[in-house]
Amino acid sequence: MKIVIFGCGKIGTSIIESLVGEGHDIVVVDKDPGVVEEVSNIYDVMGLCGSGVDSDIMSEAGVADAELFIAVTGSDELNMLGCFLAGKMGARYTVARIRNPEYNDESLGFIKQHLDLSVALNPERLVAQEIMNILHFPTAAKVESFSGRNLQIVNVFLKDDSLMVGMKLSELRKKYREKFLICNVVRGDEVYVPNGDFIMKPGDRIGITAARGDMLKLLRDIGMPQKQPKNVIILGASRIAYYLAKLLIAAGIEVTIIDRDKQRCEEFALAIPEAVLIHGDGMKQEVLREEGIAATDAYIALTGTDEENVLSAFYAGSQKVPVVIAKINRQEMVLTAEKLGISCIVSPLNIVSDIISRYARALHNSIGSNVETLYKLMDGKAEILEFKVFDDFPYCKIPLKELNLKKSILLVGIVRGRRPILPTGEEMILPGDRVIVQSAGQPLGDLADIVG
Repeated sequence: MKIVIFGCGKIGTSIIESLVGEGHDIVVVDKDPGVVEEVSNIYDVMGLCGSGVDSDIMSEAGVADAELFIAVTGSDELNMLGCFLAGKMGARYTVARIRNPEYNDESLGFIKQHLDLSVALNPERLVAQEIMNILHFPTAAKVESFSGRNLQIVNVFLKDDSLMVGMKLSELRKKYREKFLICNVVRGDEVYVPNGDFIMKPGDRIGITAARGDMLKLLRDIGMPQKQPKNVIILGASRIAYYLAKLLIAAGIEVTIIDRDKQRCEEFALAIPEAVLIHGDGMKQEVLREEGIAATDAYIALTGTDEENVLSAFYAGSQKVPVVIAKINRQEMVLTAEKLGISCIVSPLNIVSDIISRYARALHNSIGSNVETLYKLMDGKAEILEFKVFDDFPYCKIPLKELNLKKSILLVGIVRGRRPILPTGEEMILPGDRVIVQSAGQPLGDLADIVG
């Protein structure tokens, strides 16, 4: 599929890396010649120096023949205008990054309709929602929801004293009555799809699948009770902090935001009067102590610098804050954070690249299914996808035990209506189902690809 990407910043580069890995024909456009040269050399894509709102550059990029045009510059207005022009020139689908809260409230639907945008992406709002998902399961490192939260995958780290350490998976199923599935285990640099003989070890990051009610009971039974936070400290008056504070306050949670920029604090105080704004340097331990970090239920580091987020999150962890979350974009910093014991990490780059990968695959679905959700694990070594099943899906109404599933495939769950099902060999896939699949080693474009 031919894809034109306007903007080669952090988000754009992440998208390029993801899509090139899936074999798409990519053309990139950016005003910075150095950036264009670097990206073209690293990812072996065609690069053009210029503007995505210049019709000559757009023509040279082949927008008229493009299946997908993606605009992710730092300017909402340029992104919207670029998508509008791309659509007029012949691009079939357009995606724009739109971050400004003024556009993302009541006017976004109007903008999408009149500019004929296929997708409007707001990475900061998506990160804020992911953080809220984690806060609903405070002992989790990550929470992935499928089919309107009817089925969830919660990732948790096993500590030395975890009740699951040293147990076989088959023993876990006998000991606990809740319906659940351990669908993956990340151990070091490896991703495992565990069988009944798999033994859990300290440091494992495990993905547990269950309906929300069963998930809460299971986590309580294995010694991970879910106490919902009543107060939160946020470091950094960023766009993510704005969206997150709105969500937290709506949920009745007290919010304190710390930022060293006085003007930002004043702007936030006007925009979110329910929050407490502190003008101060959150990298100074005395500032955090004065604001009661030792008594807070959750600490979330959202500055624009990975190093600051990691260091301040590490300090919060040393103060025994129950939930510590850090925003990190660079993969090398993710590894550093995990070594320091910071398990809850969110990344706008990963979230956006997952969404774009899902959308690109959805455009190519052709065998009775469509990608609804996609999450990648371990830099793309494995992924979890949700497919919607249509009437013409070729493997409908066949018991799963009769399907020759590929070795790299695990059926994680089926959602029928609003009822989550952990599939057995007797279960069948029916039209209208939403099927959640884990794949290791190869990308899935259609649900039919699970059969060898």
